[in-house]
Amino acid sequence: MRGVASWHQCFPAIDELPPTVALRKLAVVSIADKVQADVNYHLSAADVRAWEAAHGQIPAGSVVMVRSDWYRRWPDATRFQPADGRFPGVSLEALKLLHLERRILLHGHEPLDTDSTPTLAGEDWLMNNGYLQAEGVANLDQVPATGALVAIGFPRFQGGTGAFASFTAICPQDWTHGARPGDVEEAPLAYHEKRLVWNGQKGVRERTVPCDKPKGKLSMG
Repeated sequence: MRGVASWHQCFPAIDELPPTVALRKLAVVSIADKVQADVNYHLSAADVRAWEAAHGQIPAGSVVMVRSDWYRRWPDATRFQPADGRFPGVSLEALKLLHLERRILLHGHEPLDTDSTPTLAGEDWLMNNGYLQAEGVANLDQVPATGALVAIGFPRFQGGTGAFASFTAICPQDWTHGARPGDVEEAPLAYHEKRLVWNGQKGVRERTVPCDKPKGKLSMG
């Protein structure tokens, strides 16, 4: 999640964001079909109004995620951030409609920038006016267009200008994607056969080394 202080240091850092950011209504506006025809397509105000004609007006204070299915290109860096600088984005007119008229909390998108204009016009407007945004969002094709909540979690580093954040959709009961309580082991957590080991070449931790067998489970007796 991009903190506003990353652009203008008089705005809040990550640790200064209000706690009310944690849980919001979610709206997912898809431009995936248009991106298939034009990888440089940007969400327009007309797209927002067309979504509202089908689903109702976007609620004030909500989070709007822009689905482009661009995340499917990850982790191929040459396709995710192409050399020609063309990728899906959000137009300035759409951002102004969402923030100034619909009064949303923030928007999110799948690429790593708001727009592909030479001056990052949309991102510049957001950051200089105190609006948050989420970048590198994934799996929006598995979330309903409306009817879900989004839980937002992030580390509150003191003075942090940005941080990795988790956006977890809480979907209606009849939604077919995702997991429900009881679907997976939650408490105690599952024990893995291999331990996490740092892979310096890849820059990630991987499960490659066998674990010692657990010493035994705790009992209440």
